Parts: sequence; C-alpha cells; structure tokens
Amino acid sequence: MPKSIKVDVLARVEGEGALYLNFKDGKVADVQLSIYEPPRFFEALLRGRRFDEAHDITSRICGICPIAYQMSAVHAMEDAFGVKVEGQLRALRRLLYCGEWIESHALHVYMLHAPDFLGYHGAIEMAKDHPAIVERGLQLKKIGNEIVELLGGRAVHPVNVCVGGFYKVPHKRDFQHLAERLKWARDAALETVRWTASLAFPEFEQDYEFVALRHENEYPFNEGRLISNKGLDIAVREFDDHFAEQHVAHSNALHCVMKERGAYFTGPLARYNLNFDQLSPLAQAAAREAGLPPTCHNIFQSIIIRSIETLYDCDEALRIIDEYEMPDVPAIEIQPRAATGYAATEAPRGTLYHRYSIDEAGLITDAKIVPPTSQNQKTIENDLWHFAARYINLPDAELQHQCEQAVRSYDPCISCATHFLRLNVERT
Repeated sequence: MPKSIKVDVLARVEGEGALYLNFKDGKVADVQLSIYEPPRFFEALLRGRRFDEAHDITSRICGICPIAYQMSAVHAMEDAFGVKVEGQLRALRRLLYCGEWIESHALHVYMLHAPDFLGYHGAIEMAKDHPAIVERGLQLKKIGNEIVELLGGRAVHPVNVCVGGFYKVPHKRDFQHLAERLKWARDAALETVRWTASLAFPEFEQDYEFVALRHENEYPFNEGRLISNKGLDIAVREFDDHFAEQHVAHSNALHCVMKERGAYFTGPLARYNLNFDQLSPLAQAAAREAGLPPTCHNIFQSIIIRSIETLYDCDEALRIIDEYEMPDVPAIEIQPRAATGYAATEAPRGTLYHRYSIDEAGLITDAKIVPPTSQNQKTIENDLWHFAARYINLPDAELQHQCEQAVRSYDPCISCATHFLRLNVERT
C-alpha cells in the first residue's frame, strides 16, 4: 500500500517549502524540493530606482544575511562606475562580513542544526538539558550582532553602508570593548569546533562540484574569482556565460545550474574545500584537531565547517581591529554613468551574485540576483535521491528525520527563507 509521511511544521528551516519523496518497487522514483512561498519580485522592484537605493532595498530580502545583499549590491555598483574601495574602508567591510558570518553561523549551528544531532525537537527543548551549550551559542550570535550594529547602525537591516564605503566610520576607541568580547568569542568558537566534531555523522559522501570565490591572499568575503574543484576559473562578470537559472514545475524558486555540468554546490563546505589554505593558522589547526582534512565531502559535517569559519571570523575580526586606523573620509565619491556592474560575495550560505544595468541618470534599468539557495536546490534534491536510495530500508520515521537533517545541513534560505517544510514519502 502507498504510504505517506507529512511534517507540517519544520521550524528549523527558513521559508515555506515542501519535500516529496516517491518510492516504487523498493527504489527511489522521484524527489522534489518544492518551494511554494510566493515570489517577492525584488528584481522588478529595483527597476527605476536610483543606484544608491539598491543595497538598502535588497538587504530586506533576508533578515539574517542583509550584509551579503548590501555588499553584493554596492560592489556591483562600484564595478559599474569603475570605483575600487581599498585600505581601511575595505577592511571595515570585511569586519562587517565577519559579524554577519558569526551571528548567522552561531544561529544555524546551535539553534537550527544541533538539535538534530542531539535528538531534540528544537533549541528550547535542548536548553533544558544543555543550558551552557545553548547559552554559548546565544552569546556568540550576540557578538556577531554587536559587530554589525557598530558598523551598520543597527543589527538587522543596517543603514550605514553606502556605495563607496560608509556614511560614518568608527573611531579606533569604539572597538575597545568589542575586542575584549571577541577574545571570549574566539575561545568559544574553538570550543564549538571541538563540540561539533564530537557529534555522530551519517556516512554520506558525494562527488560534488564545489563553487566559491577564491582570493589570492585571503579567505573570501567580498572579492575574488569564481572557481570550482572541477576546472571552473572565471571572473565574476562571466557568471552569466557559465550559469543559467531554470524554471521547474514544482517550485516557485528558480534552479541555478552550471551550463557545462548541471548541479553544483556553494556554501561553507565549498569555501572550505577551495580555500582551506587561506584560513588562519588557528582555524587550520582546529580543523586538523577535529579530524577534518583540507577536503570534506560529507554534507552532514558542514556543522563543523561552519564552526571553523566562525573561529576564523573571530580571528580575522581581531586582526582587523588591531590594525585599524580611522580613514580620512568615510566613502569615496561616486559619479554614476551608464554601465553594467557585476559582483559576487560570500553570504553565510554561499556565493551571492548581483548584476545591475544603470542608465545615464543613475537609475537601474535591469537587475539580476542569484541567491545561494537557488544555486543549491538541485544539489539538495540530488543528495536526497542518493541518501534515500542508500538508506531506503530505514523505518519511515527515521528516514524522514535523516532527510530533514540533510536539508538543514545546507541551512537553506527559502524566502531567501522557511518556517515549515512538509515532507511526503510514498511507497508503492
């Protein structure tokens, strides 16, 4: 008889979507990650707006990673107008990104993903038995928020970023308290790596094509070339030549695939595999202590890699603060012109691509935004297909849990993302 399993509320994934698995004759017949949240048409909303409005508008796409949208937008505008932000202003942008990664990774590791490994419905239930662990996660997230608030003016949808730099830059003395907090956070992040490495992981490795930014002398946040472990090496402005968005009948979200080879993987696992040598010595040592080699192909172990990136973020933030000198001006002057600009930055969940065409009056005539989750959707479906085939004999409840955990390993941002996900499993 056909069997179905429904998960009506999955509160540890962002956005609104459903997962459908179909089995026939003991084999996987179909897997669909169906995103039914209504489209919000941000690309259309941007048309006719001034170039210097884009970063504040796009930051509203996501309340967890607004910096990623702001940074991709301002970099694309600066690319269009031939402007290069360097020196301390560039360093402050890296620091701002450190804050977003810390708060986003801490939220995912401790509140969204850890309950799967420890057998809890959610973080609230987990806190009853592991209060110190949950408190550590909350404090880490708070410190990330403090960085964003100091540089961005507020912790959510910050308002201090502008094309060319910032509206206002901090004095060096403003960082004194934050630096002390970050020293605690660095120790806490190291403990997080050790703790996540002690968790039990399903055996599941795939031959992914990892795609991420690669910078010649730093772990990537804002700049670099797009590379993969299978030969891709392009400038960001060549993105549209190699990647294409496709409509699928079962989802309101576009699937982005590589024209040459189809599905690919972006995010912390991709960054780690392609940029391990650019991690700080402390982060590299922590990875080795955790038993992770420079390459990792198990999606379930992404919780360790997010912890390693959090450790790197604390280390990098302290370095930037220690070397900081207040710049003479908060921003470079911008002269708009008719042009097209391209940019990609590394959001917590992966590479985020922006492209804008601007007319002579400085108005946006066309916009394209490709978030990480749309790039990973096809790979998530492929993972579920292979995982379900390998563990098809598990009881339905256990298989359901493992499939949900696999999806959560990507930390998908479905809105860019999910309050619940309905899972249907059918066996015929």
